[in-house]
Amino acid sequence: SNEWQVELLKQANRTLAQQQFYLLLGNLMSPDNNVRKQSEETYDTILGQTKITFLLQAIRDASAAEEVKQMAAVLLRRLLSSSFEEIYPGLTLEMQTVIKTELLTSIQHETSPNIRKKVCDIAAELTRNLIDDDGNNQWPEVLKFLFDSVNSDSVNLRESALHIFWNFPGIFGNQQQHYMEVIKRMLVQCMQDQANPQIRTLAARAAASFVLSNESNTALLKHFADLLPGILQAVNESCYQADDSVLKSLVEIADTAPKYLRPNLEATLQLCLKLCADTNLTNMQRQLALEVIVTLSETAAAMLRKHTAIVAQSVPQMLAMMVDLEDDDDWAMADELEDDDFDSNAVAGESALDRIACGLGGKIILPMIKQHIMQMLQNPDWKYRHAGLMALSAIGEGCHQQMEAILQEIVSFVLLFCSDPHPRVRYAACNAIGQMATDFAPTFQKKFHDKVISALLQTMEDQSNPRVQAHAAAALINFTEDFLEQVVTSIASVADTAEEKFVPYYDLFMPSLKHIVENAVQKELRLLRGKTIECISLIGLAVGKEKFMPDASAVMQLLLKTQTDFNDLEDDDPQISYMISAWARMCKILGKEFQQYLPVVMGPLMKTASIKPEVALLDTQDMENISEDDGWEFVNLGDQQSFGIKTAGLEEKATACQMLVCYAKELKEGFVEYTEQVVKLMVPLLKGLMMGVSLTVSRVRVAAAESMPLLLECARVRGPDYLTQMWHFMCDALIKAIGTEPDSDVLSEIMHSFAKCIELMGDGCLNNEHFEELGGILKGKLEEHFKNQELRQAKRQDEDYDEQVEESLQDEDENDVYILTKVSDILHSVFSSYKEKVLPWFEQLLQLIVQLICPSRPWADRQWGLCIFDDVVEHCSPASFKYAEYFLRPMLQSLCDTSPEVRQAAAYGVGVMAQYGGENYRPFCTEAIPLLVRVIQAADSRSKENVNATENCISAVGKVMRFRPECVNVNEILPHWLSWLPLNEDKEEAVHTFDFLCDLIESNNPIVLGPDNANLPKIFLIIADGVANESVKSEDACSKRLANVIRQVQVSAGLWTQCVSTLNETQQKAIQDLLNTA
Repeated sequence: SNEWQVELLKQANRTLAQQQFYLLLGNLMSPDNNVRKQSEETYDTILGQTKITFLLQAIRDASAAEEVKQMAAVLLRRLLSSSFEEIYPGLTLEMQTVIKTELLTSIQHETSPNIRKKVCDIAAELTRNLIDDDGNNQWPEVLKFLFDSVNSDSVNLRESALHIFWNFPGIFGNQQQHYMEVIKRMLVQCMQDQANPQIRTLAARAAASFVLSNESNTALLKHFADLLPGILQAVNESCYQADDSVLKSLVEIADTAPKYLRPNLEATLQLCLKLCADTNLTNMQRQLALEVIVTLSETAAAMLRKHTAIVAQSVPQMLAMMVDLEDDDDWAMADELEDDDFDSNAVAGESALDRIACGLGGKIILPMIKQHIMQMLQNPDWKYRHAGLMALSAIGEGCHQQMEAILQEIVSFVLLFCSDPHPRVRYAACNAIGQMATDFAPTFQKKFHDKVISALLQTMEDQSNPRVQAHAAAALINFTEDFLEQVVTSIASVADTAEEKFVPYYDLFMPSLKHIVENAVQKELRLLRGKTIECISLIGLAVGKEKFMPDASAVMQLLLKTQTDFNDLEDDDPQISYMISAWARMCKILGKEFQQYLPVVMGPLMKTASIKPEVALLDTQDMENISEDDGWEFVNLGDQQSFGIKTAGLEEKATACQMLVCYAKELKEGFVEYTEQVVKLMVPLLKGLMMGVSLTVSRVRVAAAESMPLLLECARVRGPDYLTQMWHFMCDALIKAIGTEPDSDVLSEIMHSFAKCIELMGDGCLNNEHFEELGGILKGKLEEHFKNQELRQAKRQDEDYDEQVEESLQDEDENDVYILTKVSDILHSVFSSYKEKVLPWFEQLLQLIVQLICPSRPWADRQWGLCIFDDVVEHCSPASFKYAEYFLRPMLQSLCDTSPEVRQAAAYGVGVMAQYGGENYRPFCTEAIPLLVRVIQAADSRSKENVNATENCISAVGKVMRFRPECVNVNEILPHWLSWLPLNEDKEEAVHTFDFLCDLIESNNPIVLGPDNANLPKIFLIIADGVANESVKSEDACSKRLANVIRQVQVSAGLWTQCVSTLNETQQKAIQDLLNTA
């Protein structure tokens, strides 16, 4: 009787525990945060095995409340997806069998469709984890269950089987090929189930899921092509049943397996067009239908270009969506941030247009859209005019080339709308101008500055509509910003024109802009104020210090005032990021004088730069509760898992990081106080990835990379120990980032910065582990370079290959070559710091570099391969000669190559052989001279594309005469060499030639001076041109020597007159400048 009592007690305890567990499940769903948090903590303490027992029991308990069972099912699936390895293998065999049996029994007997679906999800999750490394499914009963259920009379069972297969299409493991016909038959049969629409829908989703999980298996896609018409039919049916799940599957196919659609592309496009045009459907469905077409323009542009008629029909659909706007009386006063609904048709249409123009290119899209836009702009209804202008902004990037040709008429036309009677049309016109200023810089600024500035000025006087005002200010910013970036800084002469052109407008603007900053203090005008602050600082940069200085201190006071109120600003205040940029521009204008403001500026700047994104790992089912517009972005990791990142504040973070770079660059040692905290912030930002997803916008990683060499420069003043410590903190992270960074634009910046750091730190800055890791990474980059070239060759054989594909392949090619140049930069910095002792390390890369200079490779490969060998000769001689067998022949043959870039690299190589190579290279210097002379004397050797290569050849001849006179008949070559001077393009080589010229003149070389100094006027001419072209700079040692030559001639009046009389005004001024400065 004792045993019996113990058994009863156990049972009572179990029931009690289960009751407590139900309470706990209820509390996990509590709306009260504290209750929920506490129950989560309790739940986490329960052992895995116990959890499984309780959860299964809850799911199977017919008397439990529906939401408790639902919660239990979600938790069990999560447990299996996140902690399978920790829990399941440790269970007894008996327990494992119980779980499997219970799940299948539950699916068969559960009456609630919702719970049944959730249990199917658990079964799918368990199977996913029970397929071993060889592809064996360790749960054969689940496959038998699938076969039985799909053929069962019960609709519920058929639905469950499809649901499991949809959730985990890889369920057959290595048996998939064997069951292929069965799978196909099962899907076809269910897609034709006339009596049950939900089975047809689910079968279509399962078929799509299966196709997606086999996206790279071409044979399988072909074999399943005849299922597509059924999927399309289901898309159509389900949309009208208010279910867009099949349509979403179609979007996924367009994104991941577009080739699957090829046999039925026409039908697919027709269906999407029809759905998109049907205003009875929800906005979401119409946008998804459009998304299929737009996605194909990105993933299979060439395939889509064969169906331009349908594309042409989809363009008016996008425009029609853009007209779908509300009349909103408060619009004018509203702030922009919270406004535009991201799921509105207007926004969706605009984004679709932008993407399809970029995807298919302007050649196709502009002719399709031009007439439509023109008609819309003449429509009396403001919504059409608004949409027409927004459309014009949207296609600028994709139709760049085609629109540039007719920019004149476009701009004149758009400017008319800056004075449209409707404020929202005026707003759209400003938006279009701002967008064009960005897309068509700097042409746009040069050609249209007068017209545009006066139109925007008038719009800025639009007192009743702050929002239009803000946009006009924003358009001005784009106008001047690219003006700055591209024009002001690029060439002093163009900068001249910029300043002169802007200065007259300065006094018109500044007062009203300052007025806005002082008075626009209400919360809803924050954005206007932020943009105005930005505008002021940009104009200050454009017109330069002199013009801006009188206002500078007033502007600084305004900024400081805003900054001190900063502590009261909310974290998401739009002014913050504008302020941060404005400070940095003020720093550029004020230079070293800015240092005094750092204590005020750095606090908020570091705070913004340190924003940490929120991240979460979710199963796809949980995602339904979080919408993208809360600022979350998701990346699907496959297997029903998604990685979410909350992107709020990341753009601001990026701006702040860029500004830190700006301060380090401008203030140098003035920034030293802050280097340590900035380094600690930046280094972790280099590794931007978690779960393969970028945690930072790429601008953050670029800024982090750029900051490294700049911070080392700032820290130099603290001495070598401090510097080395800082370098050690960066070095590992930089090397790792070169190995893992996926974005090639960011990668090139990281590589460039790493090379600069090594040049700065010099010999000894890398240890053996660094070298080993770096060697492996560079080897990988070179191997990838060759592999990518092969892949591009393969794409040229593809059935959809056309000229636009070729264009994008060439873009990829340029990207690749750019990375190759960065490999060369890194090797250059290593060779120049470590000299010949690094050669044994270099040997692991040798064969790959030799492969680059094969005659069959593209010219860019040969150019950069030769540059790398040039560095080996220049920095690692005489030891370099042991590799001569690999590069000498190709180098000499390349002197006469058809590509000027290759000739230039080869000629430079001959120069360094003469100067640094050592005895062994002598016969090759002799052999090179006639080849070099032939290139220099060729008919078009001074044409624009050839001149740099030719000047390198002239310099190389000079270096052979200077450093290896025994290899060449100097007296015969010298008169020719003089006649080739001066070098105007290649400033570095020009310095070498002037140094040699000084040697020759100072040693009174009779050939150079000529009989009775007859060549002196020619020499004066060469010197004058050199100074005028800035090939000779006052800080170069040879400028003193050249000035002395001239002073010696001045002593003899007759000779002086003779020399100066042949010079024009510019040349005479250059001689005077040289005498004054040197």
